[in-house]
Amino acid sequence: MSNTEETRTEFHDLMDEVRGDLVRMSGLVTEGISTVTQALLGNDIGLADQISSGDDEIDLLSVEAEEKCVRMLALQQPVAVDLRTILTDLRMISEIERSGDLVANIAKGIGRLQGVELDPRLRGLLDRMSEQALRLTSRAMDSYLDRDAGLAGALGDLDDRLDELHNDFIETVFSSRNDRLITTQQAVQLAVIGRFYERIGDHAVNVGERVQYLVNGELPEHKGAQRARARREQGDVS
Repeated sequence: MSNTEETRTEFHDLMDEVRGDLVRMSGLVTEGISTVTQALLGNDIGLADQISSGDDEIDLLSVEAEEKCVRMLALQQPVAVDLRTILTDLRMISEIERSGDLVANIAKGIGRLQGVELDPRLRGLLDRMSEQALRLTSRAMDSYLDRDAGLAGALGDLDDRLDELHNDFIETVFSSRNDRLITTQQAVQLAVIGRFYERIGDHAVNVGERVQYLVNGELPEHKGAQRARARREQGDVS
């Protein structure tokens, strides 16, 4: 095998490894969403404490995957689909890693809610937000693995539903505060936790946008950039 062939083989091996790292990271995030919600609804501090180790593993995988992407860029000067794949992977690493951080942040918040008996309405909304965040994260990874731009584009509708649940949750939190079922401090902590679930959905949508870029070579901001470029050029002409 020639040096060129060996380099190309190593390049594709690294690409497969990064793909596997992303799958493992996403799997840890989805597992974490389920676990942290169980801990939150069960007021289980011990279970919440275990989640930090999962976040450490996500951090390690993200560092390793980034190093592999850099190695791929150093091996060759990728163009077209190969370059878009590496750029997509780098952005996805960041998005998934951040979702892992949000899961860990929810776990930290559980300790600040010790002794709180959540209203059934709050429990139900937390459970539904968790399910939606889990669905978004899983489908975002499915769209990546299948190179499915249609599925990636549909994530926005799922995220709209999570946003609606989040708004309902915030209203219920402060309704519970007004009814003196929880304190102001507890209400603020619950509102922050709700925001963390909502942000996980946003990161899944961002992954979907990167998948659309991978498949079509376009991002939502490209249209805005084109309009800005046109305005700039018109200004230069005048």
